[in-house]
Amino acid sequence: MESKENLNRGFGFWASLALVAGTIIGSGIFFKQGSVLQAAGNTTAGMLAWLAGGVLTLTSGISVAEVGSQMPRTGGIYYYIEKLYGKTLGYLAGWMQVVFYGPAMMGAIAAYFGVLFVALFGLPKSASLAVAVVTLVFIGLVNSVPNRVSAGFQIVTTVIKLIPIIALTIFGLFFGHHDALGQVVTEVGNNTAVAGGFGVAILATLFAYDGWVTLASISGEIKNPQKTLPKAIVVGILLVMVAYAGVSFGAYRSLSANQIASLGENTTLAMATNAFGYWGGRILSVAILISLLGTLNGKVVSFPRVLYAMAGNGDFPFAKIFSKVNPKTKTPNAAIWLMLAIGTLMMLFTNPDKLTDYAIFITFLFYILVLIGVFILRRRDPSGQSRVFSMPLFPWVPIIAIAGSLYVEISELLHDFEGVLISVIIVALGYPVLRWLHRNKK
Repeated sequence: MESKENLNRGFGFWASLALVAGTIIGSGIFFKQGSVLQAAGNTTAGMLAWLAGGVLTLTSGISVAEVGSQMPRTGGIYYYIEKLYGKTLGYLAGWMQVVFYGPAMMGAIAAYFGVLFVALFGLPKSASLAVAVVTLVFIGLVNSVPNRVSAGFQIVTTVIKLIPIIALTIFGLFFGHHDALGQVVTEVGNNTAVAGGFGVAILATLFAYDGWVTLASISGEIKNPQKTLPKAIVVGILLVMVAYAGVSFGAYRSLSANQIASLGENTTLAMATNAFGYWGGRILSVAILISLLGTLNGKVVSFPRVLYAMAGNGDFPFAKIFSKVNPKTKTPNAAIWLMLAIGTLMMLFTNPDKLTDYAIFITFLFYILVLIGVFILRRRDPSGQSRVFSMPLFPWVPIIAIAGSLYVEISELLHDFEGVLISVIIVALGYPVLRWLHRNKK
């Protein structure tokens, strides 16, 4: 089933780079400092977790870029896994992104926005959910008009979000009063800190690094995707690694380990106020809020395109509705608003930290399949004629990515088996839906 209207190729290299860096840099680096440090147990391990998360993201991004350069179509890992392993696994990858991973990320980022917004303006904590919902609606409207608007919005917010990154890094480097390395977390509030382990700490950083695969989901809207996609992914991830190392070092220099672990989601506001005073902290926090809007925009740009691609193949209930592109704006509006609605529901039932951990765990199961796909495609085409982009240091890059991903997955499995089981069950529910769709087609 093909839509009569086609997506518009409105993303060049700079817009694509802004989408990668702008989608990654957002809520994670500002809101995960407490959970990463608490899981790691000390600032040295915390810093290593941020760096390890970056290396894992970079090696994964390079590997997926090689796969994606050979399959330049909208749909991302849904399309990749279907071509590599067949219809069933491909469908489950798409189902995972549409009904769980994508909405969970949208809901979590909007929830973090609400938390910072009410803290910044002194509103009741109960108002954070309403703020989050309004934020989702606003970004939904931005993405329901021609994609040059969302692309421009992404570039502007990416530039603005560099302000708090640079400011907090500089303050920590030159004006912080704590030792950045070697501090041990001894308590969180009145309770002894419970370290989830180094693997769980890396998992927490992976939410902050999440977004690098966003570009693969919109290949149908990228100019010259075979070349633009790998270049934007690699350059974007490298920029983010530098930024995250700087902010984390700045946080450890600005606040004590116990303060960071105790403050949790409010670490950023406290850090900004500590660095630049009351008004300086408020101004910097506004820049962080804009940063979150850019991150959320990147999610809403990419994930509904997966639903659009699935519906275009008849692989989703009410496919005729969700495979349509608005004839005036050339955007998949029905897909956008369905996923925003699911994300809103998710915010009502769990906190953003749990939501992101579950979502990252389940999506990395499918990332591992794509990483293995590098070897499958190399075996299918040993001469490399179909590869527009060939990664350096093969096979070590995908091996590192696969090994690191397995380590993180096993750590989370041991740490929170019940939560992992719930997320796996949600994804597994896609299988009976697939069988039902097949029966209807016949």
